[in-house]
Amino acid sequence: MAGLVPAIHVLQNSHMAGGYVYFLTNRPNGVLYVGVTNDLVRRIFEHRSGFVAGFTKRHGLKRLVYFEIFDDIPSAIQRERNIKHWARAWKVRTIVAANPEWNDLYPTIIK
Repeated sequence: MAGLVPAIHVLQNSHMAGGYVYFLTNRPNGVLYVGVTNDLVRRIFEHRSGFVAGFTKRHGLKRLVYFEIFDDIPSAIQRERNIKHWARAWKVRTIVAANPEWNDLYPTIIK
């Protein structure tokens, strides 16, 4: 599948055209949020800073635990829609396969 990247991958250019699907949580095995964006660094910064009102702010979801990179935003949007229909166990397995310690990946994507 195009766009899959190990979650520990460091972004070389956060301003490339394309899209990202990402998972946020508040702690290992905690509340999960799946989002999509065209600028991962900016979007995660917004979540962490509390600029985004709603579910993520209400639940304190600031830990980036997984992301995928896509060549274009429509592909990322479709992937996000598919993932949102997955059972929680599938989402957790996806995270654990790439990031077994549930480490916050935000420091790996900022420059």
